[in-house]
Amino acid sequence: MSKLHISYNQIHESIRQSVDRFHINEGFKPDLMIAIGGGGFIPARILRTFLKKTSRGNIPIQAIGLSLYEEMGNSNDKPGTQVQKTQWLNFGTPHSEVSLLGRRILVVDEVDDTRQTLAYAIAELEKDIKEEEIRKGMKPGQSNTVLGVYVLHNKLKKKKKDLPEHIKKNYFAATEMPDQWLVYPWDATDIETHTQLSKKQ
Repeated sequence: MSKLHISYNQIHESIRQSVDRFHINEGFKPDLMIAIGGGGFIPARILRTFLKKTSRGNIPIQAIGLSLYEEMGNSNDKPGTQVQKTQWLNFGTPHSEVSLLGRRILVVDEVDDTRQTLAYAIAELEKDIKEEEIRKGMKPGQSNTVLGVYVLHNKLKKKKKDLPEHIKKNYFAATEMPDQWLVYPWDATDIETHTQLSKKQ
């Protein structure tokens, strides 16, 4: 599989264009972003530059960590099939002063490849929202919390997991592309060479 090197400038411009193309400020109007680490951190920060501030100021960015692994029943676990939390939110817990309820939340990642981590993140966030609603005496869905997804690249391939239909209505991919090996600038050890390679492709 061929490699596609992507520069910071290309990412910055594709995010700017996508916010306009999808009318994210006028339509979805996020007031909270949740970045899936580590690939979602930089895209979320760039994305915030093009999103309108809320009455509270800049849109906050929270982080979650997920990893893919394959259960082997021993210590030889290898990357592959199962998703595991490595870092999560404490929103809505008894000691938390912040709630997810009533927010318009955009989950951000670099690439939608197999969709395993995205689907897991959405399912777990929806579970957290439902549990918080119940704790506060609400019926599930009564808080009108809205979840959406933003990715830099969506690979046009068969996915191993799917997203609920109500999430797909708020799904934004800056770029749709064939299945290709993507090399992001935050993974580069020589950024000058990486940038030159991105200009040749």
